[in-house]
Amino acid sequence: MNLFADIHFPPALTLLFGALLVPLFRGHWRNVYVIALPVIAFFQIAGLPSVAEGNPAVVRATLDLFPWLTDQSLSFLRIDKLAKAFGYIFTINAIAAFIFAFYLKKSTQHIAALVYIGGALGAVFAGDLVSLYVFWELMAVASTFVILARQTDRAKGAAFRYILIHILGGLFFLAGMVMVVADTGSIAFDGFDFENQNAGTWLILLGFLVNAAAPPFSAWLSDAYPEASVTGGLILSAYTTKTAVYTLLRGYEGWDPLIWIGCVMSVYGIIYALLENDMRRILAYSIINQVGFMVCAAGIGGAIAINGATAHAFCHIIYKSLLWMSAGAVLYRVGKSKCTELGGLYKTMPWTLIFGTIGALAISAVPLTSGFTSKTIILYAAEQRGLFWPWLILEAASAGVFLHAGIKFPYFVFFNKDRGLRPKEAPMSMLGAMAILAFFCIYLGINPQPLYDILPGNHGDFHAWKFAKIVTQMQMLMLSALVFFIFLPMLKRTDTISLDTDWLYRKGGRLLFDFADRSLNSINTASRRIFIDGLAGWTGRFFIAAPSRFLGWVLAPIWAATGADKEEIESRKARINERSRRGAFPIGITAILAVILLGVLYALSLVK
Repeated sequence: MNLFADIHFPPALTLLFGALLVPLFRGHWRNVYVIALPVIAFFQIAGLPSVAEGNPAVVRATLDLFPWLTDQSLSFLRIDKLAKAFGYIFTINAIAAFIFAFYLKKSTQHIAALVYIGGALGAVFAGDLVSLYVFWELMAVASTFVILARQTDRAKGAAFRYILIHILGGLFFLAGMVMVVADTGSIAFDGFDFENQNAGTWLILLGFLVNAAAPPFSAWLSDAYPEASVTGGLILSAYTTKTAVYTLLRGYEGWDPLIWIGCVMSVYGIIYALLENDMRRILAYSIINQVGFMVCAAGIGGAIAINGATAHAFCHIIYKSLLWMSAGAVLYRVGKSKCTELGGLYKTMPWTLIFGTIGALAISAVPLTSGFTSKTIILYAAEQRGLFWPWLILEAASAGVFLHAGIKFPYFVFFNKDRGLRPKEAPMSMLGAMAILAFFCIYLGINPQPLYDILPGNHGDFHAWKFAKIVTQMQMLMLSALVFFIFLPMLKRTDTISLDTDWLYRKGGRLLFDFADRSLNSINTASRRIFIDGLAGWTGRFFIAAPSRFLGWVLAPIWAATGADKEEIESRKARINERSRRGAFPIGITAILAVILLGVLYALSLVK
């Protein structure tokens, strides 16, 4: 059997195997080692064979395990431009994240993060459903430990809810995969045809949308990410949702329902981000908004839309991580994350403010930032398809992003009311990581060509730098800023909680438990009375509670046959009972008697 063909070492294994060796390092050497792993993985990806445009799967590393299937190969390393683009940004972000986390002294978060990122890399390079599923579930488990690493009661509760939702999504995926493989005889993951849709493809899509945080399955994101540690929230923000975006681009390009799902996500995230008081929950809801653009692009389909979604995922990971770093530095120094408890930090954390503001401008798609050069591709694709309402919704959502992430986040955290907080500036490792990502935000905004060169398809005659587009974008941004400051007196932050769909399973879970406790346990009680205390109790008294008495009844005829009189027989029974009362007869006697009884019954069953 040909086990391997076209062998190339998967970048995911560098991180997965590397995670096993983390405990062997101590102090700063551990942090250096952890940073080195994604650096190595990045160069591995760069060294993978180049793939000709329009030939999406010319290089595969395969393992043949399923000879009864039409497509029998586990393709654990499918190399094409789409996979490499996501691989590049996953490793670049990991490098910056581990530089940011240089302050960590424990290896727990490093190990969980490496396995999580390795699972994400494995998923984007997987060429079949089975490999994808394995890495998909690995991500779910590892990311749960990333959340648990904060070791607070709130983190434990969030992690429990998080893993339950992702188990549900994984079950959707698994059930759909079984149905698709049974129907087609193939485990290949090369895209599903909307015209040949079936229950299996829809179940897989549902599993992907759970990880993409599409409503009503989105609450896990805003529930779990803010409860993770400073580093944990940063790492979580980049991988699960973007891996889901990758799978949608790969498997569901041109599926029209995704257009409207993406539009709903883009608006949904804005509304909740505007209502939110916690700075990290603002950023969490902002992820839903931004992923909505990518999901919509997957639904639009075509080379330009796929390029736009890929470019936007690339840029989003950079500026969103920069924003999480800024918020994480504040949390690290101040220990607070609510807008009602923050303000005036510009006085002592100016560099954190500057870098955070660059991320805020980039996410708002301000010209000369990376967000502008990527988001405009998606809008252009919608315009080219003649999708007026999706185009209008995305344009409005783009302006809305400026309200909650471009203005609200930096204003309420660093300016607003001075609450007398005078923390130190963020540590140098944090500032260094923020500087790296801030550079990318500006560089890719001024010179997006290096990004465009790694995109999977031909972007045609698209050019981000069109005078009309720049003017339109600036008009919308300035209008958003004007609206914000006009209504600022009405935007006073209050220490409130915004109810999301997680309320349903938080409360519903308790109600279900109470129902089970009060109703189903009554059935258990009745069953116990009938079968345990009744039938089983009688049997127990007969065979277990008084095995010596039963043994005496069995042996009495034998004693009588050997000449023992009635008085001697009763005396022997009494001695057996006394020895049993003192524990001299173990339960083994009962087992022997039970075997004898079963043997007799079996022999009787053979009699015809």
